[in-house]
Amino acid sequence: MEITPYKLVFHELIGLKVKVVEANNPTLNKIYGKVVDETRNMIIIQTEEGTDKKVQKNGTSFVFQIPAHLSGEHSQRYVKVNGNLLLSQPENRTKNIRKIHMR
Repeated sequence: MEITPYKLVFHELIGLKVKVVEANNPTLNKIYGKVVDETRNMIIIQTEEGTDKKVQKNGTSFVFQIPAHLSGEHSQRYVKVNGNLLLSQPENRTKNIRKIHMR
């Protein structure tokens, strides 16, 4: 299934590259890496140095990189997402995409 900018918040985020662009905690700004895990309130990002950083979703803005093969485009796309839109258990959030398709 294609990942569009609008539908990104309903998809699985694990495996996507991400950068923290704004955070309530300034030490988290500019963290870049791959999403390796996700909870209701946190995204765990593995940095290029191999360390895992736990980043709170609430009050944080992320830029996700959607690879071309997942976006249906010829090149990768970048989507800025307010972390507050991601606040829910990942398994519940991904179920909501089906509700949108049924409308």
